[in-house]
Amino acid sequence: MREKQVYSSARRAREFEAFVAGAAGRLLHAATLLTAEPPDGNPRARRLLTLAFAHTYASWDRLRGEDPYDLTRRQLAVRFARGAWHRYGGRFRAPASAEIPLAPLPPQERLIVVLRLFEGVAEEQVAALLGLPAERVRTICARAVTTLLRPPPGRAPAAVRAKAAPS
Repeated sequence: MREKQVYSSARRAREFEAFVAGAAGRLLHAATLLTAEPPDGNPRARRLLTLAFAHTYASWDRLRGEDPYDLTRRQLAVRFARGAWHRYGGRFRAPASAEIPLAPLPPQERLIVVLRLFEGVAEEQVAALLGLPAERVRTICARAVTTLLRPPPGRAPAAVRAKAAPS
């Protein structure tokens, strides 16, 4: 009996390692977008992802056909949402930087944009995950995209000024 448990544990570890090897890059990118940290210095994103992977590993034997990527992404989103709410009351905005494209957005908008546009999760699934109506998710996503596409205040870039200058 002991031999069977050892074999089962080793198989479980190999399967999970293969999953992490294939999914870690994309999930780390999503976590980095969520935390609005620079890609080369993202300790909060790495911790968030580690906790999500730990939950997935603990649930590995109970997945029963469920996609481990979806479970990990869902856990990542839930942990981010809880952390952002408790830490900042949902109002925190990261400092704006060209290196961090989603930094101007508050956490809830960032979460919805990452899930909808970067991860391709259906609007209804995002709504169910966050406990919001689908229409609200659609509205928040549209507002976030508008914010991201709005030019920053201040002087126009040199190329725009050159075109506007009289010849």
